[in-house]
Amino acid sequence: MPSDASNPRPGYRIEHDSMGEVEVPQDALWAAQTARAVQNFPVSGRPVPLPVVHALAEIKAAAAQVNAELGVVSHERAESITAAATAVAQGRYDDQFPIDVFQTGSGTSTNMNVNEVIAHLATRDGGVEVHPNDHVNAGQSSNDTFPSAVRVAATIAAEQRLAPALRHLTESLGRKAAEFDDVVKAGRTHLMDAVPVTLGQEFGGYQRQMALASERVLHAAQATRELPLGGTAAGTGLNAAPGFAAAVIARLEERTGIRFTEAFDHFEAQGTQDALVELSGAFKVVAVGLTKICNDLRWMGSGPRSGLAEIFIPDLQPGSSIMPGKVNPVICEATLMVCAQVIGNDTAVTVAGAAGNFELNVMLPVLARNVLESADLLASVTRLLADRCVDGIRADVDRCQSYAEGSPAIATPLNKYLGYEEVAGIVKESVATRRSIRDIVLERGHVAAGRITEEQLDEALDTRRAAKPHEPR
Repeated sequence: MPSDASNPRPGYRIEHDSMGEVEVPQDALWAAQTARAVQNFPVSGRPVPLPVVHALAEIKAAAAQVNAELGVVSHERAESITAAATAVAQGRYDDQFPIDVFQTGSGTSTNMNVNEVIAHLATRDGGVEVHPNDHVNAGQSSNDTFPSAVRVAATIAAEQRLAPALRHLTESLGRKAAEFDDVVKAGRTHLMDAVPVTLGQEFGGYQRQMALASERVLHAAQATRELPLGGTAAGTGLNAAPGFAAAVIARLEERTGIRFTEAFDHFEAQGTQDALVELSGAFKVVAVGLTKICNDLRWMGSGPRSGLAEIFIPDLQPGSSIMPGKVNPVICEATLMVCAQVIGNDTAVTVAGAAGNFELNVMLPVLARNVLESADLLASVTRLLADRCVDGIRADVDRCQSYAEGSPAIATPLNKYLGYEEVAGIVKESVATRRSIRDIVLERGHVAAGRITEEQLDEALDTRRAAKPHEPR
């Protein structure tokens, strides 16, 4: 709030910006523009994700080094800025970034928060006066640095956190696919009995889902490697020295170990955020795949008496406050809730991504929040699903075999001997009388009439052969 410069409230100091004076907490490293944003946006109590702050600091450090080489700032100032920005990027001052994520749509408030903290640290520790706009922000605008930072943070999250977690789950599912390769069970389509499959085949399908999910995430992250940096306010590059963007991005690559490139077209990269929408879409596909897997696991593990009970899911905690001994598939449920959140986040990202008005998207902070939250949630829960659930799953082999043998769909291989309509009649009679397919075929005289031999009948009703019809005998 505005205050008399000679008489701030206890515990506060006076800072000023282009709009005048404002009180700032005495021990805060930030200054006037941050203070105004804190006052203006008391919305959620949730600040901009720290990975974005850290990425902004990496950009500031790289920019300071390039600006020194270009003669825009002195080498002494650049060294002080680089040291301060590096400390911020390392998370040493995470408590100095309080601005709510629901703020100005360009992220200007957070960009200035980072500029002010770095300027304060550089001035305090470097022994040289550093201005947040003139020096830390030299050659930059919030309109190119903030979306660049979001893309840097999103790329790192996708490539270094989520993709490895998905590979971890893929490997876990693959081990189970191999372990359950010979466990024959009833297949199900429309939740109704279908021809036999193996439990290993089902887990192999899950394994492939997650392998493809990882590939999709990495492919989408290629788009977020393209940075708007250098476009400054509107995409034209005004106030940035020639070669500034390319040089800063090269330094940024050195600092992060990830290859980034300058935007092919700065108007596209600032006016739209299609790259982030695409990445969020890949996260949604991961969530959809995990939803299918976890629902299948819950169905197969349902019971222990009145469900399918084909698999045993690890018991982790009591499942009821009133029913003794009840245990629930809690990791699957936690995963499903994450998936619901990620799908919801993608809806917000879709709406925010459409908010590009002329030369700038103006929902950048909420894009950052939802994309990064989705990556973080999925990375955490996929490892949890692998380690606390999938790795410990056991098969009830006898029950699976019993379901396979009892399924009326095992009659399907008889079509080539008896015809579809006759086999349909046999199946209906089997279901109505609860007698075996084999007994009804014999009773109807098909073997006696020579339409099928007993050997052919037994081979046709072999559940293992039905599950793997093309396997050499």
